Amino acid sequence: MVDSFRRDGLTFDVRDAGPDDGEPVVLLHGFPQDSAAWDRVAPALHQHGLRTLAPDQRGYSPMARPRGRAHYRLRETVGDVLALLDAAGLESAHVVGHDWGGIVGWGLGAWHPDRVRTLTALSVPHPAAMSKALVTSDQGLRSLYMGLFQVPVLPERMLLAGDGAVLRRLLHSGGLTDDVVDHYVRRMQEPGALSAALGWYRALPWTGRDPVGRVRVPTLHVWSTGDAFLGRTATEATERFVDAPYRLEVLEGVPHWIPELAAERVAELVTAHVRTVGRSAD
Repeated sequence: MVDSFRRDGLTFDVRDAGPDDGEPVVLLHGFPQDSAAWDRVAPALHQHGLRTLAPDQRGYSPMARPRGRAHYRLRETVGDVLALLDAAGLESAHVVGHDWGGIVGWGLGAWHPDRVRTLTALSVPHPAAMSKALVTSDQGLRSLYMGLFQVPVLPERMLLAGDGAVLRRLLHSGGLTDDVVDHYVRRMQEPGALSAALGWYRALPWTGRDPVGRVRVPTLHVWSTGDAFLGRTATEATERFVDAPYRLEVLEGVPHWIPELAAERVAELVTAHVRTVGRSAD
């Protein structure tokens, strides 16, 4: 079991739990979450005999908040997960990612298929499908906030003004409970935390230089019709970018925050995905 790992002078916090000999599942959170996003999912996976490793990713671990947006490009965030696997002594693992964690999962599945046993992407489509949808559907309107996040300083001031009132309102509007919202806002109020978390968005120009190609690992894509940020067009186009068994699961009416709001269903889907692939390999 590991409670932290290091890469390039940065230290990342990890929640490593469940049976020591269980199939390993890496759980990757998004913005503005942390590993607590999986608090209800992980115990259910443990009951099914799976081990979970949930890191606080780059920008979220207090000792892993480098300055400068280039530090948050996708090649770096993918490299962090590889370092986690190495620290845990794992040649490969099942990968589950939500939001930005899902984008890291897509990168892992395309660039390092030998390290990924299965991929489960929650909410986010394949980046190539997303890029096309930005100019062919309403996805551009849904993603306008990403442009705002490119502006220096202003997003931090806006989101955290009045004890984080705007950030609290955004999270509450997505159906998150008071205790979850309070936790995420407190974390973003730590010195440098919100700027580091926004670094993932501000690194998009660098990420675009490293396109995510076709994914070559068994993939489960979970999307919810209540997602205000991600539409159906890119979701339905994602299958074109996976050269492996692929399944799309649609959750009706669930907002964007699938790990927190549909934890039991996520655990069921991930467990079935892991076991199905395991049986087919036997």
